[in-house]
Amino acid sequence: MTIPSPGPRAYPQALVLDLFGTLVDAPTRAQRLQAAETIAVATAVPAAVIEQAYIDSWAERHDGRLPTLDSLSDHLWQRCGESTPTPQDLRTILLRLATARLSASPDVVAVLRTLRGRGLRIAVLSDASADIAEAWQDSALSESVDVAVFSCRAGAVKPHISLYRTVTGQLGVAPQDTMYCGDGGGDELRGATAAGLTPVRVERRGGSSTIAFGDKPWHGPSISGVEQLPAFMPASRAPRRPKEGNV
Repeated sequence: MTIPSPGPRAYPQALVLDLFGTLVDAPTRAQRLQAAETIAVATAVPAAVIEQAYIDSWAERHDGRLPTLDSLSDHLWQRCGESTPTPQDLRTILLRLATARLSASPDVVAVLRTLRGRGLRIAVLSDASADIAEAWQDSALSESVDVAVFSCRAGAVKPHISLYRTVTGQLGVAPQDTMYCGDGGGDELRGATAAGLTPVRVERRGGSSTIAFGDKPWHGPSISGVEQLPAFMPASRAPRRPKEGNV
């Protein structure tokens, strides 16, 4: 059982959260194969070929070279031998799979709403491909987040400092007034530290069989889940006031 370390002394103005492994389950190898099999049924391309295309194209799918769902579907279509369905059909399949991956626990959504009610600005910063970025706007999580930055559109992957500067800039909050919470994949906690944010590690959501890249040892503050954040963080600031004219 993880025992939460003492929270930071000053209450932050913003909270930046990782997505996979933090707010929703990190994918497992079995889920990746299942996604490949779903595409295989529609394409007549062997699932093993599609899965390998996913593995080999990780960098391109996440680092900004394929920033749109159209460019992503075209790329995978070519990697799979340009068979049927068309890239547009593949686009529909990818979007459906991405929507399912963004399904969040009601408890997680409730935590985000609680923290926003305390006056915090909330952001998501994720190494994610274009299908996830496209599906995000219709997810339950998006309604409780002020800013979402995805690597495929930002043009870099964690722990590149530009990502942290982008997300704090869009939040309108200084890095030193921002807490970062993530499971540690992609060496994200070191990146947050280098950028001046206060990092907190969360145990990876989804279990030990999930896929993770760039894990590094971490000796800083840790919690067992984002559900602990309201109790972990120091005494809150005053809640937001509604805008004039709003009831």
